[in-house]
Amino acid sequence: MQLSYGQIERRRAGTMDIKEVFGFVDPKVRNAALQVAEQLEKLGIRFALAGGLAVGVHGYVRATKDVDFLVGEEAFEHHGLLVTFKAGVPIQVGGIQVDYLSALSLGKHLVQDLEHPPVCDGLPVVSVEALIYMKLIARRRQDQLDVIKLIQAGINVRSVRKYLEEYAPDQLPFFEELLEEAEK
Repeated sequence: MQLSYGQIERRRAGTMDIKEVFGFVDPKVRNAALQVAEQLEKLGIRFALAGGLAVGVHGYVRATKDVDFLVGEEAFEHHGLLVTFKAGVPIQVGGIQVDYLSALSLGKHLVQDLEHPPVCDGLPVVSVEALIYMKLIARRRQDQLDVIKLIQAGINVRSVRKYLEEYAPDQLPFFEELLEEAEK
């Protein structure tokens, strides 16, 4: 029986649990994430789980219909102005779309997240600070709600502020707005 999010016992952010997330999302999403992670490892591509699944790992479990990975530049092949995926990089698994975010394109500091990502049950996951940064620059309402819910779940706000001060001071006012919204 599938539980709604409201029926799942809440946990404090910072206690990563991919099993809880995989128990909540569609099994096709779970299988896609695991198969892609295995393939990326075989191809020698640095990666870390991002997007909605990473939001769940960091404290706010929600449904998602796709799988997102932050990846190193070795995932891409450059042909002049044309950029393609390296041969063997899956863009869909079992009907589930897989999206790749270039760490270098989003900010050189994200490359560090690929060098030493937090690992949850053997699966690299972007740090909560990098995840918040990625959500802030996306500017979509769903991403803003993810930030609000992560704040409410108890992420280390001080750590996120420090990260933003160092790598993206222009995003700090937006983070503070969402922090204020989360506290209402």
